[in-house]
Order: sequence, then C-alpha cells, then structure tokens
Amino acid sequence: MDPWLIWLIVAAVLAVAEIFTLTAALGMLSAAALVTAGSAALGLSPPFQFLVFAVVATVTVLFVRPLAVRHVLQPQVARFGIDALVGKAAYVVSEVSGLGGRVRIDGEEWTARSYDETLVIPPGKTVDVIKISGTTAFVYPRD
Repeated sequence: MDPWLIWLIVAAVLAVAEIFTLTAALGMLSAAALVTAGSAALGLSPPFQFLVFAVVATVTVLFVRPLAVRHVLQPQVARFGIDALVGKAAYVVSEVSGLGGRVRIDGEEWTARSYDETLVIPPGKTVDVIKISGTTAFVYPRD
C-alpha cells in the first residue's frame, strides 16, 4: 500500500474520532496527517514524512487548537425568543400567586406565577422574570 494512502486513512480515522470526542486535538492531528499524505504523494521519504507530521501536529496543537477552543467556548452574545425575557423586569397587571396571574413584559401580557408559591404579588408591583415555562412567566418581586 502506498504511504500517502496510509496517511490518508490515518487522517480519516482521526477525523472520525474527533467527531466523537470534540476536543479539537484529534482534528488537528487529522489535519497534520492530511498534510503528511500530501508530502508522501510528492515522494518524500518516510523519515521526512514523520518530520512533516511532527512539525504540523506541533504547530496546530500548540497554536491553532487554543484559538479554536476559545472560539467554541465563547458565551452566546445575544439571547433570542423567550430566553431573552429571563432577567427582565415585568409589571404585575393582575394579582400573581402560585396559582396564576398576569404580567406585562416589554408591552406584552403573559400568564404568570410566583416563583415562590407562598407569595402573593399585588397589581402594580414590579417583578423580575426568573424563568419562562411554555407561556407562563415565573416571577419574583423586586425589593
């Protein structure tokens, strides 16, 4: 079997393994094996192929992987939909208890329940939206 084909198989195996681990390290090694397959196809001898693999793997793991991991781990910049309502202030339209009530969040009326089921929040109070479940906002009064 040709050396370039062996390196290509190694690259494919590492790429598949990366899909299951999601660490980015195996993906970088897969890229190094792919570059090495190209150098083997050009006719480099096996010692030089291993040197190419070592250099490319070292460079990608030490310099490219930290950038990729940092990019993946960045917090989500904007929240959308009902997730954007969590943490917002709401105005109590009708009394809110553990059983139900109504609040106005950003100009829209929502069914609401008190996050603490023992609390009864009178109309006119300002509350914070703690979570949204379906079409119900769970709220807690501001101090």
